[in-house]
Amino acid sequence: MNQLRIVSLIPSATEIVAALGLIDAIVGRSHECDYPAEIQNLPVCTQPKFNPEGTSSEIHNRVTELLQNALSVYKVEIDTLEKLQPTHIITQAQCEVCACSLTEVEQAVSTLVNSQPEIISLQPNLLAEIWTDIGRVAAALGVDAQSTIALLESRIDVIILKTETLTVKPTVACIEWIEPLMAAGNWIPELVAMAGGNSLFGVIGEHSPWLQWESLVEANPDVIIFMPCGFDLNRTRSEAMPMAQYTEWQDLQAVKAGKVYITDGNSYFNRPGPRLVDSLEILAEIIHPEIFDFGYRGKGWQPFLPVSAAS
Repeated sequence: MNQLRIVSLIPSATEIVAALGLIDAIVGRSHECDYPAEIQNLPVCTQPKFNPEGTSSEIHNRVTELLQNALSVYKVEIDTLEKLQPTHIITQAQCEVCACSLTEVEQAVSTLVNSQPEIISLQPNLLAEIWTDIGRVAAALGVDAQSTIALLESRIDVIILKTETLTVKPTVACIEWIEPLMAAGNWIPELVAMAGGNSLFGVIGEHSPWLQWESLVEANPDVIIFMPCGFDLNRTRSEAMPMAQYTEWQDLQAVKAGKVYITDGNSYFNRPGPRLVDSLEILAEIIHPEIFDFGYRGKGWQPFLPVSAAS
């Protein structure tokens, strides 16, 4: 175990390695890895090829331009990898917009002279596949994952036990991107169901779909939850504010009932690792506050109350 030198190129993988008790073996990280706090001073091994600042629309346009020109969205810092001499590199093959692709990592590793690291690539679409990935990472690193997975599953069971018999399950629209609108897919509809809601638009195990404003209005959900990928609470609130300027906004059932919420999509929801259980607990608090209170309000989620909607 002392010989392990792990480079994690995706935040969820960093959190998986930490949950397995191997945080001290991480020697390098991606530019987006920020949790747990202990890893924040480690060398950064990736960088975006676009400016990540600005509005969701501006970011979307920059990323789209790169992809349309058949360019990668991120770059691997090969010189840094060479110096770190990793034994393992963990990356992903799920989303070329979220992190360095498997192909990019393989190309970078092929140029290394001082090390021949094993590449572990993650590609989960369902909660069960995330548990499988945790097991795969553990096996590759020579540790056992059973107790880690069992603890996570036990927290899920506490929620399901209380929601599976509910007769009232509100419709929920989870928004993963704001301009243009995108609904949340993959594991999010699964989490919403576990939390006692009926997810609209997204399909369990399928990639997040684009969403027309008219479709949101027509569906008229009981609850709307903003969880844009990469945005914290403050940035999410700022990005979501223009939504309240739409003519139909104040007529939406969720708005009238005060059931529109913002979340920290950067820390939760969009990282397929251990904190998806935290994400489930947040959803349970939001959808069924009469049953659940895990203490995330204010730090993981907040009500969304723009002046135009509250007036």
